[in-house]
Amino acid sequence: MKKIILSAFAISALTLVSCNTDFERDVNNVTVSAGNADFSKFVSIGNSLTSGYRDGALYLDGQKESFPSMIAKQMALAGGTQTFTQPLMPNNVGGFTDLFAASGNKEFYGKLTLSATLSPTPSAPGANLDIIGGTGKYFNNMGVPGAKSFHLVTPGYGSAANLATGKANPYFVRFATSATTTVLTDAAAQQPSFYTLWIGNNDVLSYATSGGSGVDQKGNLDPSTYGSNDISDPNVVANVIKNVILGLKGANAKSKGAIANIPYVTTIPYFTTVPYNPLTPTLLGSNLATLNASLYGPLKQALTAFGAGSRINLLSATSTNPVLIKDTSLTDLSAQLTAALTPSLGLATATAFGQIFGQARQATAEDYILLTTSTVIGSTNSSAPAPVNVYGISYPLENKHVLTKTEAATVKTAVDAYNASISSLATTYGLALVDANAKMRELATASGIQYNGVKYSASFVTGGTFSLDGVHPNGRGYALIANTFIAAINNTFYSTLPFVDVNAYSGVTFPK
Repeated sequence: MKKIILSAFAISALTLVSCNTDFERDVNNVTVSAGNADFSKFVSIGNSLTSGYRDGALYLDGQKESFPSMIAKQMALAGGTQTFTQPLMPNNVGGFTDLFAASGNKEFYGKLTLSATLSPTPSAPGANLDIIGGTGKYFNNMGVPGAKSFHLVTPGYGSAANLATGKANPYFVRFATSATTTVLTDAAAQQPSFYTLWIGNNDVLSYATSGGSGVDQKGNLDPSTYGSNDISDPNVVANVIKNVILGLKGANAKSKGAIANIPYVTTIPYFTTVPYNPLTPTLLGSNLATLNASLYGPLKQALTAFGAGSRINLLSATSTNPVLIKDTSLTDLSAQLTAALTPSLGLATATAFGQIFGQARQATAEDYILLTTSTVIGSTNSSAPAPVNVYGISYPLENKHVLTKTEAATVKTAVDAYNASISSLATTYGLALVDANAKMRELATASGIQYNGVKYSASFVTGGTFSLDGVHPNGRGYALIANTFIAAINNTFYSTLPFVDVNAYSGVTFPK
């Protein structure tokens, strides 16, 4: 993400607007009460969104602004948890030095910060993995970054010995009570009187952020066979969530809670920041005519002969142009292209063209170019022959760089199935249903969400709610989430918890 530059104009888009709030039922001027809920023991269960993860890492200041910790402070005003413990990281950078090195310096880096040129840049990790859990050591915040639904009930997910085989999560290793426990077991052991549960995001997110580099496991009920980027079967997700609810009910029959549904991944800036058509005539310059004459034109002609002429159009000299992408859902026309181009290009070159462009097409507004792909467009593929080696221009962006229309539809189908089950379970067990999906879609609209005179949106950085990784909120974004939970809790349990002051929390830190 190093080449993502934020203009001064865009930064000014954090617009002050009229004083009001988009949260229903303002209770800030009424007596605080718990209603028919009991907030004396509050535990929050989930993934990175529950933990306070942001800027590509889990770090101290981010955890202090996790949405559960914000809610706990409001609950404390109504007789709730007076001490909300979190598995705090030992520094304000995040990452794990030993795991960073073990991953070949590709994972577990420290938080992203804005460089002097306003480009998000990862930091070196702050310390080695530290163990702060153990027998009898429980935490109110049970958010585990990276956890999918079934990980909540998987024994050994907190075992340090399992890290080497990828069957454990270092964040849970840090605070698990034992090597054999589960997230649910440790949460239930605290017998919470009230809980929040937000899980299922990662059951589709890693598929989406990897550009669909996974398998839709619908129909496969054995998550132990899933790959890290696969989409979980909806019945697996629903059964896990049901078992978590029953497990907590078994630990405390009077427990109540709030459960959140899953936002559409395409409402977050990781998928909406980079346009599908960034290739301006000015950017292409004199190469535009050359590309049309030597590449786009011949490809268009050949593909048209095979009934696939719509895949490629000539570059425009008057308007922006879409990037070239590889779409694995297309019929592979490698052999046909090779045969058609051999007379003019020779067998060797025609074969290379066939392999490169057999499933190539230009992107459309229905495709999602990943945030990280901004650094790839215009760079060269060292394994491809020049001049057809410039990503997005003369060489297709690879599957991992783009969430195509087809892949996005697969994700949406899974999320809709998850959310239907979550809604049904909320009704069955009397839980407050937090419509996080609706709130995130509202945030992603042009009008965004207003809070006390400030307009917030889902625009990358300039919208004021997302951190530098484009996936996780910043402090103000998490405050909006906290208020969404509080609204649902108040509406369901007749409590009057006050909303948190969104504007009082941190946004993106710009370099001095």
